[in-house]
Amino acid sequence: MIVRPKPNLLQLFLIVRGSIIVRIFPQVLAVFLLSTLVVWAHKDRPDLVQALNGAPFSLLGIALSVFLGFRANACYDRWWEARKQWGALITVARTLSRQTAMLESRQDVADPVTRRRITDLVIAFCHALVSHLRPGDATATAANLIPDDLSEIYARSRNKPDMLLREISGAVVSAHGKGQISDIQLQMLDATVQQMGASQASCERIRQTPVPFGYSLLLHRTAHLFCLLLPFGFTDLLGWATPFTSTLIAYTFFGLDALSDELEDPFGTGLNALPINALATTIEINLREAMGETDLPADPRPVDYVLM
Repeated sequence: MIVRPKPNLLQLFLIVRGSIIVRIFPQVLAVFLLSTLVVWAHKDRPDLVQALNGAPFSLLGIALSVFLGFRANACYDRWWEARKQWGALITVARTLSRQTAMLESRQDVADPVTRRRITDLVIAFCHALVSHLRPGDATATAANLIPDDLSEIYARSRNKPDMLLREISGAVVSAHGKGQISDIQLQMLDATVQQMGASQASCERIRQTPVPFGYSLLLHRTAHLFCLLLPFGFTDLLGWATPFTSTLIAYTFFGLDALSDELEDPFGTGLNALPINALATTIEINLREAMGETDLPADPRPVDYVLM
């Protein structure tokens, strides 16, 4: 995710890092060159390259902008829903950390080892969820946090975050069996673990259910055909201003289409993807600090304005 101060007017037109122009530059350049060629050919050989009526382009442009806007909103909703789920996960992890203090509240059955184990498993769960949603990221971090007695089970598991949730629930049930927590406290802890599972399931739903392919394909094709035919509708009306006008329209349509593609996958590796690595590290810092540790990971910082 791009994290940078609000740009001034000059920077607004010069910023490249985080801009969608890098991704769509070939298409925009192609429209500019095609427009220049069409205008030149129309002026040199009007009998060979004829202009088209511009009225249909106006109607099609309005319709296309509406549908592109609808898709952009749908993709942003996915991005924002994913961010809300990770925000909920931060809240739930902090809540569980506070609740595990109950394991040390009674001197006769106090068990800091169990509390430490649950805390480590929650931290490992968050990093494993990052790796689960964005394969390759945080894989080593999560594996290093797994207790030795669970390393083989963790390596074999196909859904590693869910496996860790089962182990957390098992540790809670074990604490209840030892009399360290009451029935009501067991229900509280179990409900918190269930909320973590719900956040994971919601993130999996977002990742595994993209915007319908047919809808995206229709807009991709229509946007490209519209921008490629646009110079033929403008050449009589605008003359040599056609390449610049067509390029501006192509930048808008191609840019909105490409930005929607990035927002559609909030757990991807694009510059506009969610910084789930940073969020998992934030949870780790919070939970370790709650356990009284002072040797904490560094706060996540953007690198070249990018926070992942």
